[in-house]
Amino acid sequence: MFAAQRNGHPATAEELAPLAFAGYAHFTAMQVRAGRVRGLDLHLERLRHASMELFGQAVPDDRVRSYLRAALRAGPADVSLTATVHSPAGEFTVTGGEPEVLVRTGPAASGPAGPLTLAAVEHERFLPAVKHVGEVAKTYVLRQAAGQGFDDAAFVDRRGRLSEGTIWNLAFWDGTAVVWPVAEMLTGTTMAVVRRQLDRLGVPQRAQEITLDDLPALAGAVVMNSWTPGVPVHRIGSVPLPQAEPFVRLLHRAYEAESPTAP
Repeated sequence: MFAAQRNGHPATAEELAPLAFAGYAHFTAMQVRAGRVRGLDLHLERLRHASMELFGQAVPDDRVRSYLRAALRAGPADVSLTATVHSPAGEFTVTGGEPEVLVRTGPAASGPAGPLTLAAVEHERFLPAVKHVGEVAKTYVLRQAAGQGFDDAAFVDRRGRLSEGTIWNLAFWDGTAVVWPVAEMLTGTTMAVVRRQLDRLGVPQRAQEITLDDLPALAGAVVMNSWTPGVPVHRIGSVPLPQAEPFVRLLHRAYEAESPTAP
């Protein structure tokens, strides 16, 4: 029912085995509904940028799209899809060959309902603008937060700024405008979709540095990723936040205004 394909063809066990230890790779994750994806252009842009950063070359967009189509033909119309780009030369080498693409599909997902509590953890990701693999810290921090009674964690950088969650972007609400945190982070594709659709809807937005001390003045917070454009957050660290249901509905409306595209 689901696919695991290397460069557009079913992957063998021998081809997949080296990837179990591949830490030098990057990926993008998306939700496919009725064979279509919101923000497909952003996913392709992410893969191009990351490939140039890690490998100095990128798989052409039309070839990536053909690999996505091949994987989608092998399964149901609604799936979770991950496209991982890696070098056949593996890690700890000075140079590598042309990057290869592994596309995997699995059951469609929609994320937790929330509201969530997030532990505030001091952490800065390496190469934060790249969605790369092998980030043991994200799962470690998540499990540590859960052990302390939180649902997940939000990262605080060395300057005290909130940046992102373990697998989430953060967004805040001041009662009138959507507020995006300023810090080194991964710009999520759902985040980018929501921002451009909020512009088209005429909703005010701004970006600013946000610390834990700034939270009491805000009217709501959410996390978002490829699963969902908004799960309410009602506490970060020890600071409570209003659930702000109109804010959550606004983000979902903006996301749904984006027309899905077939690969």
